[in-house]
Amino acid sequence: MAGTILIADDETNITDVCRRYLEREGYAVQTAHNGAEALRLWEDHKPDLLVLDLMMPRVDGWQVCETVRQTSDVPVIMLTARGEEPDRLLGLTMGADDYMTKPFSPRELVLRVKNILRRTSAAQAGIGRTADGAGGQDVGTDAAGRASSAAALRYDDLSIYPDERRVEADGAEPELTVKEFDLLLTLAEHPGRVFSRSQLLSRVWDIDFEGDTTTVTVHIRRLREKLERTPSEPRWIKTVWGIGYKFDAKGQP
Repeated sequence: MAGTILIADDETNITDVCRRYLEREGYAVQTAHNGAEALRLWEDHKPDLLVLDLMMPRVDGWQVCETVRQTSDVPVIMLTARGEEPDRLLGLTMGADDYMTKPFSPRELVLRVKNILRRTSAAQAGIGRTADGAGGQDVGTDAAGRASSAAALRYDDLSIYPDERRVEADGAEPELTVKEFDLLLTLAEHPGRVFSRSQLLSRVWDIDFEGDTTTVTVHIRRLREKLERTPSEPRWIKTVWGIGYKFDAKGQP
């Protein structure tokens, strides 16, 4: 079995179509038609990924995501009929891993589910190797599919441990989501290199897309809030206006 997916949407035709497409790929699929039902299924079955419509009756997708994020980093894909930027930003800021605007292709949803779960599985495998005590000598594969060793990347008071998927910043260990860690590692492995938002979307999310890159922008902001002493004056992750972002190995504000 490829994994269990929970789809929550008050439109039955959407849940039915998405379920058929995902089941063809070997996923077990549970469906809910309001937020309260989605939370009950989440508590009872702990699915591997959630697909949440933002505008559901009783409890909306925002509230479901916020409740789940209090105890879990399970991947979340948000669905909405709205295309306005404030909706996208709110959903991503609350912890969603991806965002799709209706109408959307069920095939694209399947692709995004596969990519997210592949990354999550790779991350968990890396943690398992470390816990078994083998990570110190073996060369593994991180969530982005790159070979990685146990050697940490150290820049002043910021240390990144690829095999352990752990970060130390100013003596603290901030908790990063899978995507946040992958994004930081991608930038830190290439200090000084400027990545466009589309390049980061392709590398970290495995999506070749030249359109809406809000996901990258929001994750950069969340990373700065967790890593930087003053997020508005970042030391490590710098904005290159009109292009994208780069990692500054010197860590100068």
